[in-house]
Amino acid sequence: MTTSNTHPAALVLEARPLTAHNFSAFGTVIGLADPSLPSQSINQGNALRYDLLPDLQLTAQGGWPMLALFRAQARQFPLAVTEVECHALGSQSFVPLGTQRFVVVVAAAGPAPKADDMQAFVTDGRQGIVLAPGTWHHALLAVEGGDFAVIERRADALDCRCEAISAPLQVRLPADLA
Repeated sequence: MTTSNTHPAALVLEARPLTAHNFSAFGTVIGLADPSLPSQSINQGNALRYDLLPDLQLTAQGGWPMLALFRAQARQFPLAVTEVECHALGSQSFVPLGTQRFVVVVAAAGPAPKADDMQAFVTDGRQGIVLAPGTWHHALLAVEGGDFAVIERRADALDCRCEAISAPLQVRLPADLA
């Protein structure tokens, strides 16, 4: 989904820190940064349970939940992005299995996005995400290499639409997050 690390005429998109508020149009942030999240004591008081999302939307049109592990290589930024994908029938979740950060490049569900529709966020290494069905996104962009749990909808028919974006896009990390 990327062609090279830079493109001379690319629109520059700087990733900003991921928060539940600035990501809400695209899905849900997985994490415990909000101390007001409701929890319940379990396991004889040795753990707290936080129910974050009651429905991952994985069963449309005969689909079923699939848990996979991705081993991602670190990417070099700035990074040229030329193509995005969406999954119209189910959500897709990415959760780091360590403290590796990743960049999320997204656009709202709907027609294929233009370069200036895209937004980029960088996680803090302890956050995961759930992309809402239909959200346009780039494939996993690990800042540091590592393993990720991925929960997504599987079915006999593939639910993945890929589209080239209208103009080259260069994703950068701000200096304080590089």
